[in-house]
This record gives sequence, structure tokens and C-alpha cells, in this order.
Amino acid sequence: MAIVKSKLLKKLHTSYPNFLKRDLEKMVDVILNEIKQALKRGDRVELRNFGVFYPNMQKARISRNPSTGEKVNTPKKTTINWKMSKELLKKLNNER
Repeated sequence: MAIVKSKLLKKLHTSYPNFLKRDLEKMVDVILNEIKQALKRGDRVELRNFGVFYPNMQKARISRNPSTGEKVNTPKKTTINWKMSKELLKKLNNER
């Protein structure tokens, strides 16, 4: 099951009932927007005890269409990679 933004906002509102829902939504939007902008600039984003997001540039290459065997030019592109923190890995594996 994936967590969506609306469920995240509901959990935040139940954890912090003194905050208005619209203020919580603005905070989440600001955080997500800052992460997007940092990755767009080519910076890495580290969230302690969670993991690191970092952009990775893939070179332009000639690939092959698997159904026809035809050669296709694939342009260079930026992908986002994520590396899990050791703390999160231990929590997922029920280690202390």
C-alpha cells in the first residue's frame, strides 16, 4: 500500500491537532517543492534516518527496440536515485 499526500496530511493532522489542515498542507507542499528544486539543481537531498535522493545523469546512447530489433537513439536524461539509510534498513529488518 502506497501512502498518498492526503493520507499523510490526515496523519499529520491527527498527530498535531493544534495546526490547521491548510497550514499542514502548505508545510508539506513547501518541503516537497524544496526537494524537487534541489534535485533539479543537481544537489543531493539527505533526510536523516531515512535516506538520500540524488540525481544521476544517463548518457545518450543507441538502444534497441526489443519487439522489432530496430536501433533507436536514446537521448541523455537525468534520473533520481535513492539510497536507504542504515537506520531505516535495520528498522525494516527488525534489527536493533
